[in-house]
Amino acid sequence: MAEPKVRKGRKGWFEPLTAAAVVFFLMAVAFAAAPALNAGPTTLAGLLLLIGLAGVACLGLFVLRGSTDTPAESEPGAEQLVDALSEPAAIAAPDGRIHAANAAWKSMIGAAARLPKSGTSAPSLFAALTAARRGETAQAAIKAGGAEHSAVVSPLGLRRFLVRLNGPGAGALALPPAALEVLSAFSTAAPPPPKVLDAFAAASPFGAALLEGDDPFEAIIVEANPALKAVAGGGEKGQAFGDLIDPASRLDAAQKLAAGQGSGAPLEVRLAHDPARIAHLYLSKNAGGFVAYLVDVSEQKQIELQLAQSQKMQAIGQLAGGVAHDFNNLLTAIFMQLDVLATRHPVGDPSYEGLNEIKQTSTRAADLVRKLLAFSRKQTVQREILDVGELVSEFEVLLRRVLYEDVKLTTDYGRNLPQVRADRSQLETAVMNLAVNARDSVRAHGGGCVNIRTARVTQEQAQSLGYPTAQGDQAMIEVSDDGPGIAPAVMDKIFDPFFTTKPVGEGTGLGLATVYGIVKQSDGWIAVDSKPGEGAAFRIFLPVHVPVAGVAPPPVVQAPKRPVARDLSGAGRILFVEDEDAVRGVAAKLLRARGYEVIEAASGEEALELAEFHAGTIDLMISDVVMPGMQGPDLLKQARGYLGAAPVMFISGYAESEFSDLLEGEVNVSFLPKPIDIKTLAERVKQELQKAA
Repeated sequence: MAEPKVRKGRKGWFEPLTAAAVVFFLMAVAFAAAPALNAGPTTLAGLLLLIGLAGVACLGLFVLRGSTDTPAESEPGAEQLVDALSEPAAIAAPDGRIHAANAAWKSMIGAAARLPKSGTSAPSLFAALTAARRGETAQAAIKAGGAEHSAVVSPLGLRRFLVRLNGPGAGALALPPAALEVLSAFSTAAPPPPKVLDAFAAASPFGAALLEGDDPFEAIIVEANPALKAVAGGGEKGQAFGDLIDPASRLDAAQKLAAGQGSGAPLEVRLAHDPARIAHLYLSKNAGGFVAYLVDVSEQKQIELQLAQSQKMQAIGQLAGGVAHDFNNLLTAIFMQLDVLATRHPVGDPSYEGLNEIKQTSTRAADLVRKLLAFSRKQTVQREILDVGELVSEFEVLLRRVLYEDVKLTTDYGRNLPQVRADRSQLETAVMNLAVNARDSVRAHGGGCVNIRTARVTQEQAQSLGYPTAQGDQAMIEVSDDGPGIAPAVMDKIFDPFFTTKPVGEGTGLGLATVYGIVKQSDGWIAVDSKPGEGAAFRIFLPVHVPVAGVAPPPVVQAPKRPVARDLSGAGRILFVEDEDAVRGVAAKLLRARGYEVIEAASGEEALELAEFHAGTIDLMISDVVMPGMQGPDLLKQARGYLGAAPVMFISGYAESEFSDLLEGEVNVSFLPKPIDIKTLAERVKQELQKAA
């Protein structure tokens, strides 16, 4: 039989705090009514005030009564619930008031109307009630009768909580063995595999898919986000995930996964709908399958390949430049020795023909070195302001002679063609090499057409045509053909020196490498557009030359070809500085034979000492640019005080632009590129001395 409810009807309505609140409230109403009573209720204002205060008093008393004397409404069956429990149990409100309790509770805790609100157990009880408001079950400590009891607080309904004691003296909650077995199985059971992607994966910009199966490449797609279709071109529910990956790439990825390489690190795969596209595959194992993330890295890979190609070309260029520099010294010595032998074996001599053959072969070697220097961007350049349209138009006549009758040449000149600042001969060489390559490509397949187009393109047009970092307007020269095109497998090798697809003996492999170097040395860009069977188009982009406002551009003066002087003899003291003994010895000997006094120096330091010793008496200094120790430009700066106004001539296989910045402010300085013969050297020496006279 249940005990009477702990609190019911009006019992306990006049608690001390409640009584005090009622008294003070009535006093406040009386004080507010005092002025109206003193004035008399005869006035309309006084009467209205008294009526309003009476209404406030009634409303206040109603509120106070409702807050303190509201009957405790238990949840349906709550009283029967606590009575049916064998352990001490009670139903409490959020403020700790007890609505119902069973006999075991009252015998242990007592008939208190509230849960304990003070003492060491109050904080844990408050925390447990707070957790119960959130729908959680929490542990608390309740101290009563000098003993501390452990309690479990759990939500029971709207603002009602079930408090059960399981401390000392409390009976354990007895459950049937079957119930214990169910609870045990539920607590140890693995959660079922997820059937949907989480919010992050579903909204991610990369592909994500939930897979069901033991093998990720054989697993079925349970769900996929929209980005997967954009990345992989598929990803329908029920489709095998492996179908999205290229078969060869899938096999390679499966082998890496089996070897343990896919744990944490991405697997690089190619996509089935477009094998040219590359993606990183991340796999996360879960219950019943995998979560797969597919990130498209095609553009990143392309940038990495371009960077690697650029670094490779730069390294090859440095190697080619160094080889060409040393080879130029050897060729210079060969040419000068041939000049010496030519004086001993003139025309008609049995050895003349052999010497002439050696000279022709050496000339071909010198041409090969010039191409290497052009590729490595260390060739001597003489820049001038050129009109792109006029350049190609004047060069067209020569091109038609180079192309065969079965190859048609067409030209297309755009409007408003700009000016560029470049070396005329180098630019002509670049266009010539591209035209010859196009000619050979179309002739190998029965003839065709080669087209040369010039145009001014905007920055956006240049970027769309293959110049991704274009800045401002560009001058474009395009050489295209309708031949078989370039195979994708060799596309990244076509600018490498000595790489060629032509038969043995039909090409050196330096044509496109030379074009690449010329364009780069002219601060330009070259792009290739080719598809197998649709021909190829090479586009040269050069920055448009913009004259400085208010400054007239210098007139372009074509240097006339100097006739070979009949008398190459002269007089004067020459300081000849060259670290290559073979070049220095032969050149000094041949210059002495022509009447000059030559002082030889094998290094910059030695030359500086000789210049100081012969201060004021040196008529010309000839120096190499690149030497061990002190370089040519450094030698000039330190020796200028001893040389006075004497001219200085640098000889080197490197480009003038490599050291022109070091010669800023210097006058009477000229440059002679290697390899050189004695006639060219003697002619330039005589000209420099005549200018200084």
